[in-house]
Amino acid sequence: MEQLLAPEMMPITLVGLGIVLLFLFTMVGLVLRRGGSEDVSQRLTEFAGREGKKEEPGARQAMERIDQVVSKSKRGGDMARDLARADIKLTVAEFIGIKILAALAGVGLGIVIGRADTAAMFAAGLVGAILFSFIPNIYVSFQAKRRVKSFNNQLGDTITMMANALRGGYSFLQTLDMVAREAPPPVSSEFRRVVQEVGLGRTSEEALQNLLRRMPSDDLDLLITAVNVQMEVGGNLAQILDTIGHTIRERVRIKGEIQTLTAQGRISGWVITGLPIGLAMFISVVNPDYMAPIFEFGMPPEAWCCLPLASVVMIIIGYFAIMKIMDIEV
Repeated sequence: MEQLLAPEMMPITLVGLGIVLLFLFTMVGLVLRRGGSEDVSQRLTEFAGREGKKEEPGARQAMERIDQVVSKSKRGGDMARDLARADIKLTVAEFIGIKILAALAGVGLGIVIGRADTAAMFAAGLVGAILFSFIPNIYVSFQAKRRVKSFNNQLGDTITMMANALRGGYSFLQTLDMVAREAPPPVSSEFRRVVQEVGLGRTSEEALQNLLRRMPSDDLDLLITAVNVQMEVGGNLAQILDTIGHTIRERVRIKGEIQTLTAQGRISGWVITGLPIGLAMFISVVNPDYMAPIFEFGMPPEAWCCLPLASVVMIIIGYFAIMKIMDIEV
């Protein structure tokens, strides 16, 4: 235990753990605070032009000003689009703040892991800050992909529901409203937003294009193209939707079979990638002196493969090679 936590390293370790705990508590607080929906009456008051209750000036208004400035940039617009696609109730400014806190947590964790010597602490802290700053982006990307996948899986049944409603005498807008009420999320929430945009004055084509930007899907693009063509030249939209729905359901079924057949290869890629990194972190925490020589420079040329950077690069290349082999387009 004396080798594991030397007395001079105890304050650094406590600082690192404190930063990690601060990051976790901040994340939980933001999620709980932003979990609820916005006040609908306040938004309707703004659209109607009536005077509402003015908010007291403070940190909230400052965050709104910062968010307005950041959202005007291309990078900020991409962040706002990704957050909307993942259905995460955060502004761009709040998301950037979470990225900064994640980087600080990475610095603290890197100091704890690389406490063998000063060079190792600096290198591990820098690498931890860079890697942890991408964790919020990875989470948003994962949530967005999962939500788009769920949307695509439900789209075939949704199109069949729309075709049946059109045969029953519903108009197209009434059909969208029925889907918003009857379909499961995320289809219901996305189509509800389409209906709300049409109610606020947008055309159906514009609202559907906004839906496509939030949900990038080839199947949805096919549906929107068919609807736009039918609105321009006419035709039996219910029959067209039946054909599209059958095509989408078959594509979803084939994709599911491919995912099942390639599951073993993907899991192998995750294990092979995570095993050396996890083992190196575990040994660094348990026995820092054992991993200290890796961070020492001046090794002979034949030992270049033992450098951490070269090892990480080869691990990353192997991971992407395996994922590329397992990625089969339908």
